[in-house]
Amino acid sequence: MRKTDSREKLIELMNKYKNLVFSVCLKLTGDYFTAEDITQETFISAYEHLNEFDGSSEKAWLCRIASNKCIDYLKAAERRTTPTMEEEIIQLKDSTEGPLNLFTTKDVLSQVERKCRELPEGYAEIAKMYFVKGMTAKAISEKEKIPIKTVQTRIYRARDMLRKTVRKEDLLA
Repeated sequence: MRKTDSREKLIELMNKYKNLVFSVCLKLTGDYFTAEDITQETFISAYEHLNEFDGSSEKAWLCRIASNKCIDYLKAAERRTTPTMEEEIIQLKDSTEGPLNLFTTKDVLSQVERKCRELPEGYAEIAKMYFVKGMTAKAISEKEKIPIKTVQTRIYRARDMLRKTVRKEDLLA
């Protein structure tokens, strides 16, 4: 298949099946942003292997690629067991080994809350509700009366901004 034909075919496949592939990825991973990434990887892989495709069932072929990509992602996620910031906070909240740990927990939570307040408007309050108060994206969406997708995007971006801030401080320290 010529390169221009491959590109046209990819565009056709994406327009026709992007929602289906995303739905498969979201169902298997349970995470909106991961599903977006794997959907992109699925179409990249399909593009790279278009010349090997026999053309019999595009839908089944793309769903198989998507499910394999999700399985690969989930296996890799099991191997990298580095706790996320939320997990570390939850572990600290659950720790009941005395006053020193209680002090440390309060200190970490107050630092996270302070960092959340430094975020731009629109992100600060949502980040505080999510990271400090432990609210779900759905609960935040209902409380603030904004779409859940907006909340998810703001949480994702706030997490990224917080990471960058912490890394910058670590470099300066």
